[in-house]
Amino acid sequence: MTETPPARRALRALAILACLPYISLKIAWVAGGRLGIPAGSVLLERPQLMAIVNAISVVADALVVVLALLLTQAWGRRFPAWLLALPMWGATGLLTPIMTGYPTQLAVALVTGDEKATAPAEPFLDDWVFAVVYGGFILQGLALGTLFALYARDRWGHLWRGRLGELPAHASGSGAKALAAAGAVVALVPAALHLLWATGSTTGLSARRIAERDSDFRVLEAQWVAFLVAAVVLVLFLVLRRPARLRVRTTLALTWTASGAVGCWGAYLSLVALMPDPDPTKRVPGLVQLAYAGEMITGLLLAACVALFLRRRSAEA
Repeated sequence: MTETPPARRALRALAILACLPYISLKIAWVAGGRLGIPAGSVLLERPQLMAIVNAISVVADALVVVLALLLTQAWGRRFPAWLLALPMWGATGLLTPIMTGYPTQLAVALVTGDEKATAPAEPFLDDWVFAVVYGGFILQGLALGTLFALYARDRWGHLWRGRLGELPAHASGSGAKALAAAGAVVALVPAALHLLWATGSTTGLSARRIAERDSDFRVLEAQWVAFLVAAVVLVLFLVLRRPARLRVRTTLALTWTASGAVGCWGAYLSLVALMPDPDPTKRVPGLVQLAYAGEMITGLLLAACVALFLRRRSAEA
């Protein structure tokens, strides 16, 4: 790749520009500003901790800029595969649920006319902040995802040609099959819990969460069930080479996305749940933490399965 095509340059510019609203807000908050934060917000209770979290968020979103450059420069083609795959898997996993969940929440609220079940116990952020930040995330995901798809096709497209039925019997190996089976078993726990909560059960939820349930809550719970089921089913398709007519690239792309969504958000929410809070009413209940941990473990197991599959295919090639 000697010269970046115009379409890729446009996507790179879009990805970088889409980072600016989020990064600008976070920098303003680190500097002590309160733009978009209402008086009495829980975000103002521990300013030092929030400054650290916001600074980390700036670095994480700046990584999108680095990835956009890497995916569109000649030197990016020589970048170590594993060192690129890890942050791209993380970016895919963190952005995809926002890209699917936020528009779905808006659509459901528009169709049903559903409003918040009750006002939050404490203010959090002004509504416009969510629109600006999530809108930026959606644009980042679209631009960065397209750039990565083009990059991966150019560099590794030969690894996923054809259909599942055309793969050799040893394409996955016993290790990948064991990881897929383990991931399927672990996924049963978080999938069952999210299904219960999506259908109205309050088992394991805190009193605050029960009081604040609304259409947004149900959409997110249903989404986690969908991602868990998709990740497990697609990995099983891959290792079992069935359905035979399903394209390898389609299966890999969807498995990559679903496992990333489950694993990365499970890890992120697990870390948030472990943060100390002196107020017992704000602590995350044990069953909710179990769901987060189950998602994290499921995503990591299934991602490892995909990595083994690609490593074997690469060795064969």
